Amino acid sequence: MTDDLPPSGIDRLLAIMARLRDPETGCPWDIAQTFATIAPYTLEEAFEVADAIERQSWDELKGELGDLLFQVVYHSRMAAEAGHFAFPDVVVAISDKMVDRHPHVFGTDSRDKTAEQQTRDWEALKARERGPARTLDGVAQSLPALTRALKLQNRAARVGFDWPSTDEVLDKLVEEAREVVEARDTLTYTELTEEIGDLLFVMANLARHLQVDAEAALRAANQKFTRRFARIEDWLAETGRTPADSDLAEMDALWNRAKVEDKQTP
Repeated sequence: MTDDLPPSGIDRLLAIMARLRDPETGCPWDIAQTFATIAPYTLEEAFEVADAIERQSWDELKGELGDLLFQVVYHSRMAAEAGHFAFPDVVVAISDKMVDRHPHVFGTDSRDKTAEQQTRDWEALKARERGPARTLDGVAQSLPALTRALKLQNRAARVGFDWPSTDEVLDKLVEEAREVVEARDTLTYTELTEEIGDLLFVMANLARHLQVDAEAALRAANQKFTRRFARIEDWLAETGRTPADSDLAEMDALWNRAKVEDKQTP
């Protein structure tokens, strides 16, 4: 029965969520969920929003934003049930935060600032809100590892802990790569994992120093690999075969063919 639901707007979505979580008449799956079990879905929906934007799929983006909004409503409903806060409190909190962090729009501060200066001001306001804390406090543990590495490095750089130029980062990259190569056959799995982690961390730092969006760069590399490997499969399929029926030498030659094709595609 939906005739007793609000006809539209956020009130309709809130009412749907309340019905789903109703202990007596709701959905058993939704009733059983907790903050911890829903959190992975929240992350997944955020990534799907980013993916739709990357592909410029605007009709799809509408649906993905709705899915993400539903996650906010879901967590807010569980918080209300536990007596922590409710959805209106979430709206008030973010509204107040946006007003407080934009004194150049809602206050008397000058708007005559660069985007970079406004970013620095934003971070300063966030730091004051956090109060006395360590430099790296507040960088969420659940962030994707690459994103978190960049945030940690940016935080440290703001207090002067940073290489002065890209040259030092490149030297460190060579050093870390050499350590992996030299010790790969003698290290334990734990030690090798640590060395690989160090190498990836320096790679993130190199991207930051070169002002390259590391996440975007890696996404593009993933897409390129997917596209080229698909061409390998296409060409093998023309002969009635799959990659499992081929060998590395043949697939490597097809990969090089795909690279040439890629570069010729406008």
